[in-house]
Amino acid sequence: MRKVLNKKVGIFILWKSLRMASLLVAICFISFLLIKNSPIDPIQAYIGADMLKVGPEQREKIAEYWGLDEPVMVQFLNWGSALIAGDLGTSMIYRRPVAEIIGERFLNSLVLMITAWLLSGLIGFVMGVIAAMKKDTILDRMIKWYCYTLASTPTFWMGLLVLIIFAVWLGWFPVGLGVPAGVLAQDVTILDRIEHIVLPAITLSIVGVANVALHTRQKLIDVLTSDYVLFARARGERGFILFFRHGLRNIALPAITLQFAAFSELFGGAVLAEQVFSYPGLGQATVEAGLRGDVPLLLGLVICSTLFVFVGNLIADLIYYVVDPRTREGRML
Repeated sequence: MRKVLNKKVGIFILWKSLRMASLLVAICFISFLLIKNSPIDPIQAYIGADMLKVGPEQREKIAEYWGLDEPVMVQFLNWGSALIAGDLGTSMIYRRPVAEIIGERFLNSLVLMITAWLLSGLIGFVMGVIAAMKKDTILDRMIKWYCYTLASTPTFWMGLLVLIIFAVWLGWFPVGLGVPAGVLAQDVTILDRIEHIVLPAITLSIVGVANVALHTRQKLIDVLTSDYVLFARARGERGFILFFRHGLRNIALPAITLQFAAFSELFGGAVLAEQVFSYPGLGQATVEAGLRGDVPLLLGLVICSTLFVFVGNLIADLIYYVVDPRTREGRML
């Protein structure tokens, strides 16, 4: 039985990988066409403040150096062939290899997103459980109002609000950046990094609890109204004992799966949060690459973010695929 399950899981992962490969090609091609047809002139963005000092001949040499004088399809094929060989290209903004920039920024974003992901999952799960156990009470209404409000709250607006309250008015945390300004890298402590990551993580956590809380609340209400729970109540089980014995196992898996599937929303929110707090992560680099027409960096970030979201969705699918046999009956997900 285990061998059959392992074989099915292998086929499942292979199928998902093939779909991922086709998705990557489509996303990269669409992103490439969008930035090529945008009003942003990459040569002008590359030159910057020295635009008036650069003549037409120099602009042509710059375009030739970066391969911008070739047709769009040729540029894309050249980039694709270099990617297959393991080269993501060189960033026009930073004049450094794209892989090097992503490697530096990815760790910062990963720490931020994992922190926010854990906090939002735990807080949202607890809020959902409390709302379900106290159904139709004032506490339940307050939690639902809070979640419905957050579900429609833009991340950048929440980030600005958190920044004004905790950094400007109260002065408890730094205004922005990932490390203190003017401090050498070797002198930056872990405490300094934690202080700078608190506000962006709180922003993402506050916005991210709504879906988990509402989903957990509804699932637990369904469990509590089931026949076997009514029978358990008749035997005298109440409160936390009832929840622990009959509710926790039935709602934990859907909540965990939903949290893994929320990776895409988490990354999108991180882009805005990093921009508000000037946090040096992938989100800030994505905005800079898009605004300044840095095609190699933008495409490298697109690949990185797509893989990140895909891994989260794959883990969520695998949890259900392995644990719930109904998902394996007669179809390939």
